[in-house]
Amino acid sequence: MAKGQVQVLNALDVAKIQWYHFKAIAISGMGFFTDAYDLFCITTVARLIGRLYFTKPGADKPGILPIHLSAAVNGIALLGSLFGQLFFGWLGDNIGRKKVYGITLIIIIISTIGSGISFNSTPIGVITTLCFFRFWVGFGIGGEYPLSATIMAEYANKKSRGTFVAAVFAMQGMGILAAALVAMLFAAIFESKYNPPPFSVDSKASVPPESDYIWRGVLMFGAVPAALTLYWRIQMPETARYTTLVARNPKQGAKDMSTVLNLHLDPEIEKIEELVHSERHQFKLFSAEFGRMYGIRLLGTTSTWFLIDIAFYSLNLFQKDVFYSVGWIPLPKDMNAIREVYNIAKFQALVSLCGTIPGYWFTVAFIDIIGRWWIQMMGFFCMTIFMVAIAIPYEYWRTMEHRVGFLVLYGLIFFFANFGPNATTFVIPAEIFPSRFRSTCHGISAAAGKAGSIIGAVVFLYASQEEDPAKRNPGYPGGIGKKKSIFILCVTNIVGMMCTFLVPETKGKSLEELSGEVDVEDEAPYERIVVP
Repeated sequence: MAKGQVQVLNALDVAKIQWYHFKAIAISGMGFFTDAYDLFCITTVARLIGRLYFTKPGADKPGILPIHLSAAVNGIALLGSLFGQLFFGWLGDNIGRKKVYGITLIIIIISTIGSGISFNSTPIGVITTLCFFRFWVGFGIGGEYPLSATIMAEYANKKSRGTFVAAVFAMQGMGILAAALVAMLFAAIFESKYNPPPFSVDSKASVPPESDYIWRGVLMFGAVPAALTLYWRIQMPETARYTTLVARNPKQGAKDMSTVLNLHLDPEIEKIEELVHSERHQFKLFSAEFGRMYGIRLLGTTSTWFLIDIAFYSLNLFQKDVFYSVGWIPLPKDMNAIREVYNIAKFQALVSLCGTIPGYWFTVAFIDIIGRWWIQMMGFFCMTIFMVAIAIPYEYWRTMEHRVGFLVLYGLIFFFANFGPNATTFVIPAEIFPSRFRSTCHGISAAAGKAGSIIGAVVFLYASQEEDPAKRNPGYPGGIGKKKSIFILCVTNIVGMMCTFLVPETKGKSLEELSGEVDVEDEAPYERIVVP
């Protein structure tokens, strides 16, 4: 026990794994399941929306979303998420984690349903309405990041904290898989009922009017897991760290945790009063003192999250385009609209099962053994290696006989993104800042990540277009191509490795030790560990 540590917080640090840990993981994790579902389900149905609303009579190819609308549909939820992370992160530190934890889910539920009923008299009107609701879906999702990470970190014991927080984040992989499976289910049901011909056989009949319900149903399904979780989230008690150190109500904090841990805890009122009125608890966010103590750390968490999200979202949101380019999915004219949804979703599920989900759960298994720092460094390094392996012989992988090798390398990139910085950038900001700034700083770090994801989803949409007009969709401007785009992502990964030196290793330490809120017996309170 560190010097100055209070009994209620030490009890949480040394508690054995109990039922309330798993309950907290389930409640917070279902929020992330919903978040990932809502963010990535649009990938499975974007082509269908393009066919429904932008196919021109007599055209030799199915309609697609114009590039500016595709960028808007993909990027608007990410923009909303950025604002939500900043707003709810700040709110979590100022009025409490619990008070706003249910609000985020309510916003997600209402906006998700709204996304599915985006009716209007014109295609542009439908997309505009869809984008409006997708922004608010993202806004609610944004609040999940700082609140879920902070709550789970503050409930966890110090020995298994990384495992618990990473397990919450790992539900993102299950949400991505669920988005693919739900889209496949909708597509299978509708294709079985209507059995439309391929576009090349009958362009009009290849897009049954009833298929409009597919994308709406897929989007609206995201409200189901959120609604199932809402009651239990509202019932969660406030974290003892917020109640004790931020709200300065040690009696309530001790009472809540006595119930959770099933033991008696002394509120230690005098000790806590002395602690919260000490000099280290008086400075403000972004003050000179904050900059001296935590500025390097905040730079580290924001920069690394920004860089990994450029790579992660650019690759994830445009999986379908990659699969088309290497021939894994038939040409759009050789499929009907519903079969195209099924095929895109099928390969999204395949990448999730082979690369994304295993990567998340490897992090869960090893983060408290290997440590956050090494996993993050390893992930950036391995992503770079496998991206180079794809980019240098890119034309080689596009041939029919080498497509399996391409899929293996593509899956390995996602594996090491998630057994790497995509997970650790979520965990670390929840551990290294003081309780009164924890949610805000996590929100700032996550918002930097979302800025990176917007670059990945929007800028790389334009940049990845092929230079040869024959190799890109009609009306799309020329870019630098996918090969050069992947090389640029390699550079972002290398910079991410360098920025990892700005963040500390947090394995096995209490939150108060890491943040300097209490004295540490064998090291300076604000010592920054650069390399473990």
